[in-house]
Amino acid sequence: MHYRYQALQEIDRIRDHALLHLEQAREQGNKIVGIYCIFAPVELIRAAGCIPVGLCGKKEEPIPEAETVLPANLCPLIKSSYGYAATNTCPYFSQADMVLGESTCDGKIKMFELLNEIKHCRVLHLPPTSRNERSLRYWYQEILELKDFLEDWTGQEISLTSVQREISRSNRINQTLWEISRTCQWDPSPLSGSEMMRIFEASSSTPHPESLRHAADRLSQEVAYGKRYTNEVASRPRILLTGSPVGSGSDKILQLLEQLGAQVVALENCTGLKSLFQTIREDCSDPIHALAERYLHTPCPCMTPNSNRFDFIRYLVGLFRIQGVVDLSWQSCHPYSVESSTLSRMIRERLNLAYLHLETDYSSSDTEQLRTRLQAFLELIDDNA
Repeated sequence: MHYRYQALQEIDRIRDHALLHLEQAREQGNKIVGIYCIFAPVELIRAAGCIPVGLCGKKEEPIPEAETVLPANLCPLIKSSYGYAATNTCPYFSQADMVLGESTCDGKIKMFELLNEIKHCRVLHLPPTSRNERSLRYWYQEILELKDFLEDWTGQEISLTSVQREISRSNRINQTLWEISRTCQWDPSPLSGSEMMRIFEASSSTPHPESLRHAADRLSQEVAYGKRYTNEVASRPRILLTGSPVGSGSDKILQLLEQLGAQVVALENCTGLKSLFQTIREDCSDPIHALAERYLHTPCPCMTPNSNRFDFIRYLVGLFRIQGVVDLSWQSCHPYSVESSTLSRMIRERLNLAYLHLETDYSSSDTEQLRTRLQAFLELIDDNA
């Protein structure tokens, strides 16, 4: 498409200037909380007057340093996250006053023990299932204890009104992101998977989420306007990318798919649509309980059973008219790897779609092998079209 989205450039600027805004916020007395995962309740962090910011963990460069402490056969996301901290090469980690971790896998839990020697870490401990009231009560108590910690740490009381305000703001922002994502229903998609990834990355790094919402609103209008002026007819396979988190530096599968001519119209992973899985209830008299409900039902493989993920993928397949699903597992990411067989059966047998599971790491050593497999996968979709 030859239409230029000025608002997308503005979203890039918001992401690129995030560090400057964080420095200004610290000068004004705001505390910065580094996070790695979408289980972190950012609404509660903001209600405490703090700024949540996503930390680095998507590039290969710091992994060798991490492997002097961590085992080599560990998930590259964990090694990269620790390596950035150990080498002090993540500017967001440098700005953060503390890190809020989560118990989404055994490797991360043990990594946070080591990370705590570099910077204070507090870990949210998740229940193993989201399917019963006992789990919700446990998780609700965990969120309450985080509220108490943030109040003691900042010296600022967190009112329920402030939490409700942040819930409303998050819902508005997520609704805008969802509306932009839904434009990828069109054929051809007006936004590439790489462009959507940039938008989601901006949402995790900016200390001023309202500025992102305004830019995203303008982007949605530009996309709709630009659609009227293209006569492009799409014949490229429509792909859903699911599995382990991807981002700038760990997006080789996404890049290869687009180089080979596919339309990646839905990114289901944690750094994509999964964060928009549900809105937070605003009609709840206890907004902390509303937060607990919403975050507990995040469709993550750390939960067993993880039916929410499969339900969400089925919904996305229908919404975006998906023709093939690529399921990415980082090496030694056992929760996603184990789920791949169940997901394969659902995609192939129940939905009658092409499915490809790929296991790789952050390096480029297997790029050509991956290219060959993806090329064959896309040809299979074309043959069955």
